[in-house]
Amino acid sequence: MQKERSAHIDQQTLDSWQADGVVLLKGVFTPWIDSLASGVAALMDNPSEYGHARTVIPKDGSAPFFQDYCNWSRIPEFEDFVFHSAAAEIAAALMQSQTARFFHEHTLVKQPGGSTVTPWHHDQPYYCVSGQQNVSFWIPLDPVAEPTSLRCIRGSHRWEAEYSPTRFNGTKLYDHARFHTLPDIDAHEEDYDIVSWALEPGDAVAFHFRTVHGARGNHTARSRRVFSARWVGDDAAFAERGGVTSPPFPELTLRDGEPLISTLFPQVWPRG
Repeated sequence: MQKERSAHIDQQTLDSWQADGVVLLKGVFTPWIDSLASGVAALMDNPSEYGHARTVIPKDGSAPFFQDYCNWSRIPEFEDFVFHSAAAEIAAALMQSQTARFFHEHTLVKQPGGSTVTPWHHDQPYYCVSGQQNVSFWIPLDPVAEPTSLRCIRGSHRWEAEYSPTRFNGTKLYDHARFHTLPDIDAHEEDYDIVSWALEPGDAVAFHFRTVHGARGNHTARSRRVFSARWVGDDAAFAERGGVTSPPFPELTLRDGEPLISTLFPQVWPRG
């Protein structure tokens, strides 16, 4: 099978992605930042039911951590990005997939002074999808200093274990015990190859659904608005997780192992 390529990224970036499960993409989405920022403002003015449920209100009285997802079909700026930016083409190249299907978007806004920490986790067990061809683009809409940026463990996408998804209150997403308990990474950071970058609007961190990642609170005086776009490739299949996934996608009627083909997940690449 011919490997997918993109004029937006070079072979070294592709090689780093395959080896590390995370890579920095400089300036690839700069033309879209103003539009995405307008979309985020509209979303925060009118959150979905998920936004009301998932926004974290710290007990210490500091600023909320706003989250919302699965709004691309009602926020025109998000839909425009999904179908007309280079994201699908870049995703296919990184995934080494003939196709790129849009999974969902996730808006994450850590307001100035917010104490909420994003705990270490990897995403795939939260999701209703299996397969190795996948990628998330973490796209900041504000300058992000390294201490408040996304932190990823290089090579963790190749770890055999899958770790139990937890909510921000510390409870498990699923009642069963199919998944492992994540090691105490904070207590042994020297044992892990942790990478993070200072970022400018238009940069993106691309990472695999199985890459372990987290982020500190935002103790700066500037908002940290992030638009995250998530993609799957040729091998994506529906995964029955034994509970309500995050996002939940209640409309899906697929069976475990069936291809993840649904109007909820439009195929964007190749174009047309």
